[in-house]
Amino acid sequence: MAFTVIRSNDRALTSTEWLSSRHCFSFGDHYDPSNTHFGSLLAVNEELVAPGEGFDLHTHRESEIVTWVVSGTLVHRDSAGHSGVLRRGLVQRMSAGTGVEHSERNDPWPGLAGAGTEPVRYIQMWVMPDRHGLDPSYAQADIGPRLDAGGLVPVASGDPDRAAAIPIANSGATLYAARLAAGSTVDVPASRYTHLFVVDGAIRVASDAITLETGDALRGVDAGALPILADEPSEVLVWTMASGLGGA
Repeated sequence: MAFTVIRSNDRALTSTEWLSSRHCFSFGDHYDPSNTHFGSLLAVNEELVAPGEGFDLHTHRESEIVTWVVSGTLVHRDSAGHSGVLRRGLVQRMSAGTGVEHSERNDPWPGLAGAGTEPVRYIQMWVMPDRHGLDPSYAQADIGPRLDAGGLVPVASGDPDRAAAIPIANSGATLYAARLAAGSTVDVPASRYTHLFVVDGAIRVASDAITLETGDALRGVDAGALPILADEPSEVLVWTMASGLGGA
């Protein structure tokens, strides 16, 4: 079992007048040939977008894109006719398939008071599908009540034996989320590839051997079950993956 820790401030930063984006992997202008993916995970980006701003229509292909809003609201629209607004407690998956255009903006939304009036912070994660040539598709689910009940919640998965809130087109990948009270614990399942990201808070992993804080990430290869202890109220996102790119 081997672990790598990526500290929050060691992530590459893209910054504009309206955007702050931290990247756990090579992304955009930040290319590092030693850090292009982990398992089948291609991107984990922490975005902060100002009100009235965002990403206009752009194209994706052959990727499973999962979006997790931490605070504020995010409006999604795509060329396949899907639209929706994301807020804390909702998870969204867009399967790009053979190709789709979409936009993600911090804009107002009819009937939702306050939408588009404060910065939106969200985590966006890209996974390589293990089935290609699919039609683009979209799904979102409200898992707020399950998270508030405690424990490790399966959020998105392609594993036929793993019931999750939304499906993805990768049979070996599962995304879990947990909101932990101070002093509470959860166990991450054993996996060939494990990627843990601390959305907020401070935790200890693997019998206190590793301490992680907001924005830190942990990667584990051939990791057994990992106990997590929260030192303060914390939120974590965990990917477990059975294989890497090309079945590695």
